[in-house]
Amino acid sequence: MPAPRPRPVGGFTLLELLVVLAIAALLLAVVPPLFSAALPGVELKAAARRVASGLRLAREEAIRSGRDAAFVLDVEGRAFRVDGPYRVTPLPGGLDLKLEAAESEMQGEGVGAVRFFPDGTSTGGRVVVARGDSGYQVGVHWLTGRIETAPWEED
Repeated sequence: MPAPRPRPVGGFTLLELLVVLAIAALLLAVVPPLFSAALPGVELKAAARRVASGLRLAREEAIRSGRDAAFVLDVEGRAFRVDGPYRVTPLPGGLDLKLEAAESEMQGEGVGAVRFFPDGTSTGGRVVVARGDSGYQVGVHWLTGRIETAPWEED
């Protein structure tokens, strides 16, 4: 009786695996910049949402703690912070930031705050996050403390 033939073993060679990994690395290096260039509005909208989240956090902190809490925006430093145990949150470069706040809350050139009170009201204000002549505005109603995001275009 003849000896059984060995069955061929399926799989990939080391060289084939290295070629696939090299192609994957090349794609990972090339594709992300293409996405950011193709979708500039995504970064803009994400920054507006981040600002709105920071404002909501400041309002919640004031209500929770029973003390005033401020959302402080540094326009030139491109970052904001919320009073309390929260870290400074950076905003992406390449965006235009504008802050309209109560004069009593302006802390210097390009730095100002929107203050929230324990009853949920605020000093009111508006943050504009734009690129060129369009973007988003995040407004805070002084009486209700309500925070709304809407499209913005330069007049």
